[in-house]
Amino acid sequence: MSADRENFFFGGDFLVSPWVREMNTVPQDTRYHAEGNVAVHTRMVLEALQQSAVYQYLSVWEKEIVWTAALLHDVEKRSTSVDEGEGRVSAKGHARKGEYTARTILYRDCTAPFHIREQIASLVRYHGLPIWLMEKPDSVKKLCEASLRVDTSLLKMLSEADVRGRICDDKKELLEAVELFEIFCREQDCWSKPREFATDYARFHYFHTEGGYIDYIPHEQFKCEVTMLSGLPGMGKDYYIQSSGMDMPVVSLDAIRRKHKLSPTDKSANGWVVQTAKEEARTYLRKGQDFVWNATNITRQMRAQLIDLFVDYGAKVKIVYLEQPYHIWRQQNKNREYALPESVLDKMLDKLEVPLLTEAHEVVYHVV
Repeated sequence: MSADRENFFFGGDFLVSPWVREMNTVPQDTRYHAEGNVAVHTRMVLEALQQSAVYQYLSVWEKEIVWTAALLHDVEKRSTSVDEGEGRVSAKGHARKGEYTARTILYRDCTAPFHIREQIASLVRYHGLPIWLMEKPDSVKKLCEASLRVDTSLLKMLSEADVRGRICDDKKELLEAVELFEIFCREQDCWSKPREFATDYARFHYFHTEGGYIDYIPHEQFKCEVTMLSGLPGMGKDYYIQSSGMDMPVVSLDAIRRKHKLSPTDKSANGWVVQTAKEEARTYLRKGQDFVWNATNITRQMRAQLIDLFVDYGAKVKIVYLEQPYHIWRQQNKNREYALPESVLDKMLDKLEVPLLTEAHEVVYHVV
């Protein structure tokens, strides 16, 4: 697959990466993509994007963001596509998995600044949202969540190019859905900007309350604050605690493992370690004492279970996400007393979900 580019900040070998070549071997459902395989579709999307009048007025960085997202938007159809026969192909979950792949590529292989990388990964995740938004339950909440991660005007641009870059019978209806997306964004006051909330707690309450009123402002009366660290092993969480001068107890899963001589790669012990840490945390929560929860917490599911526990005790939750450049991270792991195997780090990187503003009362990104 080829594509014309004037500038590309993420490396000259980007377009000859194996995952680009693999697009040529991935078929698509002929009902929705009569143009051919993923490579053909992606090339048509890039061409539609570059032909867009609105695209021409973007800044250089905005062009890079939306162009790269267009290139990557169907990258994981390669792993999710299932041939159902008679030209029928399903690729359920390709956008979600594509987000992880985009993040890994732009962190490890073709380095992009953190905020640029996360915009691209989020655009990949939500590239189908403008088309299907009104069919989703609680569409307002879904839209507001997306607006906290992506520029909705860029999302619309990507989605429109995705529609124009295909051959299908319902193209007109899909393009109408994309236009309705902009109207809906403007109605919800999140067109080309994040949906604003009166307070951090108001935002947290809305996203954590079923059927919650979006403009409700809850009364803030916290018993304590829990600082939850999040980051891959070797990112410097212990150093952050020491250098930040945090004069409070630390609940550390690694400390528990070392105390009981358990290997961090021993999965059979993980449940016991976590439960032991939770009991330690409960002692502080009952007393209303601030403390730090020091663990990797790299997936949203991991964090959600803990946040629910802390909030049940009336705590305010602050997530601090830590990240170092890829080569520094790998070197720091090698220099650790308890270094993890490279293969373990690779698997964890592939599962990384950067904390979202919707998850806690406060989210801080400590990225070098």
